[in-house]
Amino acid sequence: MKILFFVVFSLLSNTGYAESFKDALDRIESEWAIVYYNTPKNQQADAYAQLLNKTIALSQQHPAAAEPLFWQALVKTSYAAHMDAFSALNAIKESRELLIKVITINPTAMNGSAHVTLGTLYYMAPKWPIAFGDDDEAQKLLETALAINPNGIDCNYFYGEFLLQRNNLKAASQYFERAIAAPTRKEQAFADNQLKIEAKLALQNTKERKIGGERNIFLSLFNSAEAE
Repeated sequence: MKILFFVVFSLLSNTGYAESFKDALDRIESEWAIVYYNTPKNQQADAYAQLLNKTIALSQQHPAAAEPLFWQALVKTSYAAHMDAFSALNAIKESRELLIKVITINPTAMNGSAHVTLGTLYYMAPKWPIAFGDDDEAQKLLETALAINPNGIDCNYFYGEFLLQRNNLKAASQYFERAIAAPTRKEQAFADNQLKIEAKLALQNTKERKIGGERNIFLSLFNSAEAE
């Protein structure tokens, strides 16, 4: 009887742990979306710094989990856009290492989001000797993300962005359309709907054969880095 009680208690405890961990991840994702989409630019640096501390703390609580490392990388990359060029380059290099670690731990974590973010880093970062930019590596990573999650908003949108920057307008339009048609997650409806708005704008720009505006979270960072 004591053994049975212990097993049941353990199962219940593990269930609660999983739910608590998921809730923590959902909160971080929601906070990131609020900072990126709704917080004034002059307040974003402080907000990202606070959120980065939360992701680091969650990683320390769950050292074997891939997801907190992913969010640590994404928040660090977002924060880098508000740093000087030297600090920003160091930040994106650290983000790359974190994302590689995520993929090593669990390649399909968060439906391949690490592949999307790392692929975007590779095509937006300055090339050697300044940084590690590599279009071929970017394409491989983005296509891997699509293989993992073919109907995802993020992977279709960012692959469309990659193709748009390569002037492959027809293919880019197809992936933006897929991003717009992708299912919206109930628990992250705000973030998903905001990205769909960006996908609609990107599709319009593609049809008009324009490449302009603030394309994504990495653009201002890499433009400033290349200017150094």
